[in-house]
Amino acid sequence: MKIAIKNLEGRDQGELEVKFPLVEGGRGTQAVHDAVTAYQAAQRSGTASTKNVGEVAGTNKKPWRQKGTGRARAGSFQSPLWVGGGVVFGPRPRDFSKKVSKKTRQLALRKALTERLKAGDVVVVDDLKLESPKTKDFIGVISKLELKGTMLVISTGVDKNLTLASRNLERVALTTSDSLNTYDVLRPDKLVFTKSAFEKVEARLTQE
Repeated sequence: MKIAIKNLEGRDQGELEVKFPLVEGGRGTQAVHDAVTAYQAAQRSGTASTKNVGEVAGTNKKPWRQKGTGRARAGSFQSPLWVGGGVVFGPRPRDFSKKVSKKTRQLALRKALTERLKAGDVVVVDDLKLESPKTKDFIGVISKLELKGTMLVISTGVDKNLTLASRNLERVALTTSDSLNTYDVLRPDKLVFTKSAFEKVEARLTQE
């Protein structure tokens, strides 16, 4: 498979041969599911916490004597039955992360990228260097490339001008070729790679 390479004016600058092995048929679908599930699980903080009877502040003194008051028996101010008492089976801090093997993650990324390539949702530009950090300049580039909807821009490293120019645009997100994951590939309408970033991702996907 070949992809057209464009410059910042939107003109074709040749073609790029896709070197990583494409994933055909239904293979890799489960890997994509596992990778996305693991990614979303890892985003959960798992810090929700409640206090049980032993952790609630209070005295060990019995609220009133056992018999003779006409009231129900009570032995603790920290009882779960009382306002301000302990919580029974409440949430506790936990780790939601799931383990996914390296081969599964790689297969998932190859599968996701294969599908986006087939759908024509991948755009490769020869370079994405902006002369100034102005949002107006970046919008001009997007317009010339005829990009619509949400997009993820993938570069080889953090570019200060690009970061500043795109941060006010809700439909644009940035990442690097080293950080790209399956969830990132599936989420936006368009994937915009720099040529060098695409080659680095290919190198990741061809490693055994």
